[in-house]
Amino acid sequence: DKVLMELIEPYELRAAKLREFLEDVKPSLRYDIVPLADPYGPSVTDPDLRCLVVSEETRRGGEAVNKKRAENGLPELALYEIMLMKDPDHSQNEEEKISSSSLRQRLLGTLLRPPRQDPALPSRPYVIGLTGGTGSGKTSIAKLLEHLGAFLIDADKLGHAVYVPGGPAYEQVVAAFGAEILNEDGTINRKVLGAKVFGNQERMKSLTDIVWPEMARMVKEQIREADAQGKAVCVLDAAVLLE
Repeated sequence: DKVLMELIEPYELRAAKLREFLEDVKPSLRYDIVPLADPYGPSVTDPDLRCLVVSEETRRGGEAVNKKRAENGLPELALYEIMLMKDPDHSQNEEEKISSSSLRQRLLGTLLRPPRQDPALPSRPYVIGLTGGTGSGKTSIAKLLEHLGAFLIDADKLGHAVYVPGGPAYEQVVAAFGAEILNEDGTINRKVLGAKVFGNQERMKSLTDIVWPEMARMVKEQIREADAQGKAVCVLDAAVLLE
């Protein structure tokens, strides 16, 4: 249940670092590194264990281990409590102790790996697809990125533009779904159109087959506009991303 799972090192690497640490502390030390698949590991089943090293914050876990050992008919472990080293450089929102969680927080915003170079794609602008459901905060993030200098493409605005009279999908949508979807002024009533396609996969596909290619074309035009303006980064704010 750790946050930022992508930034947690794999078990093999963590075990190798632990092994290096143990050998550095005392080369003659005998040890057995075991992956923990549950909160207890071998501590509640190994009769040869005598002591468990805990910290102030994990002492309750050690007491839970002893309770479990008693249930399993095993002798109680001595709990040896160690002090945790403080992080003198921790920020207000980070843990006071030296913590890998704080390190992962500091890595936010850095690339996990270099962007893959695709010869079919131009080197700039670098296009970022920003997606998420209603209320997920993507509009706030989009505005922040725009404030930092990115060229913002709002797919929702393009979605409205595609339906307006004279818009690229207007005639096709009216022809496919009938004049009853029109308001008195000739504009498409989005609620009436929505009621026609909602819950009907075939009609929904008919609509998206008309609208999505036009929106994709408009997005590409916007990307070309970003390039013309010399923008290095282009952010596409969209509820649905199209390859």
